[in-house]
Amino acid sequence: MEKANQSEKVRLLDGYVTNRNTSQQPSDKAAMVGISGDHQSVDSGQARLKELGYKQELKRDLSVFSNFAISFSIISVLTGITTTYNTGLRFGGTVTLVYGWFVAGGFTMCVGLSMAEICSSYPTSGGLYYWSAMLAGPRWAPLASWLTGWFNIVGQWAVTASVDFSLAQLIQVIVLLSTGGKNGGGYEGSDYVVIAIHGGILFIHALLNSLPISVLSFIGQIAALWNLLGVLVLMILIPLVSTERATTKFVFTHFNTDNEVGITSYVYIFVLGLLMSQYTITGYDASAHMTEETIDADKNGPRGIISAIGISILFGWGYILGICYTVTDIPYLLSETNNSGGYAIAEIFYLAFKSRFGSGAGGIVCLGIVAVAVFFCGMSSVTSNSRMAYAFSRDGAMPLSPLWHKVNSKEVPINAVWLSVSISFCMALTSLGSIVAFQAMVSIATIGLYIAYAIPILLRVTLSRNTFVVGPFSLGRYGMVVGWVAVIWVATISVLFSLPVAYPITAETLNYTPVAVAGVLAIILSYWLLSARHWFTGPVSNILG
Repeated sequence: MEKANQSEKVRLLDGYVTNRNTSQQPSDKAAMVGISGDHQSVDSGQARLKELGYKQELKRDLSVFSNFAISFSIISVLTGITTTYNTGLRFGGTVTLVYGWFVAGGFTMCVGLSMAEICSSYPTSGGLYYWSAMLAGPRWAPLASWLTGWFNIVGQWAVTASVDFSLAQLIQVIVLLSTGGKNGGGYEGSDYVVIAIHGGILFIHALLNSLPISVLSFIGQIAALWNLLGVLVLMILIPLVSTERATTKFVFTHFNTDNEVGITSYVYIFVLGLLMSQYTITGYDASAHMTEETIDADKNGPRGIISAIGISILFGWGYILGICYTVTDIPYLLSETNNSGGYAIAEIFYLAFKSRFGSGAGGIVCLGIVAVAVFFCGMSSVTSNSRMAYAFSRDGAMPLSPLWHKVNSKEVPINAVWLSVSISFCMALTSLGSIVAFQAMVSIATIGLYIAYAIPILLRVTLSRNTFVVGPFSLGRYGMVVGWVAVIWVATISVLFSLPVAYPITAETLNYTPVAVAGVLAIILSYWLLSARHWFTGPVSNILG
């Protein structure tokens, strides 16, 4: 059996180019960006999966909209913007929010386009780590695959922990406002109450993800529509109801330097404010992880990635703009003495209705709309986590791999689902000891994931620049330029988001992001040097013969 696996490994790494028809090489006409190829009676994604050495084990039932819906629900502009709005407001205010969104969005689209091109050639649930193995070549494939896979899966677990913890905090704020607010004797749950709510949310997400993919597909479509309609409703309703509105000049030109953390440089402040945008537009690799369950995945996987990013950029900016028109007193919104305890958007919603109708109940309902979106985001995140864990363990990379890649009678990787929520819960437990430790853990959700995104793109534009064979989606002659822009952007944000966020620097104000990322890297490399390099060979075919 071991020899069979090794022979399949050699075929995967040495012969993957020959599995593709040479006519698929990009011609001059193919230099145009887009999807090409005629409809085939045999599912093109399943046929390509077989070429890559894997048998179909998961049910292939997702349409292009369902694939898009999962990534769009994980990006979830309602989730990311609402829960990190304080960051953008504190660092630069409306200028950072309005303009920074397009800066981060534009560069993120370059990352997404490069990932989509690679996804079209390698539509497997392993996604990023499989791409790295194929693009690194036989010599470096195991190490490249190992690094990418672990950064990807740890980053995904951190995203799930972060999203569901944010939902628990939002529920706490909703309860606080519903019982009178901070200044009216409202109920504030302890850290243990918040972590208990977080655990309950994860449990529900695990139960939902134990259902067949057809059911998850339906829920995912509802989630996408909820996010789209929710943004439209809130971006119009909140400014309309509010009795105090900012001027257009204020929204587009006011730069907030009153951050109370000792940072005065405009450039530095703007950079720190970008974290809100970059954190939000994350998680679109889910479209790649769902390709083994997507119809015509070599075409629809790339479509899912690009459309999720593009539509999120447009709708996200509309949401930011609508909310920014209700911002008139930034210090008050960020103050922990307001009724929402310093939760800026919650206070904006609450005040808008209270000033108009004498009651903030309408604002609480609007927060409920956001809470449902965050719930859907967490659910889709667990879906993506479990598929990554399934694929990574299928190739033997995880401890107890045979256990995690088992598929039940409903064709669901059930054990991987419960593994993912369990680890995410353990990550959130760090918040009980120190919120600083939890923030360091969460930082991996952005930097760790983007490192995993960048590794295969870097390999695409370096080691495989002359051998990479495109799939139906190709960037043509622009592929190298877009790829380098993506890699440089990831390198840039990895440095920028590791900078101090407050002065003077103390144990409480230190940015632990580089410590957390370096710690993850140290553990991954140590595991590799001490053990994995002797047995992990990268993706292994599960088709014998």
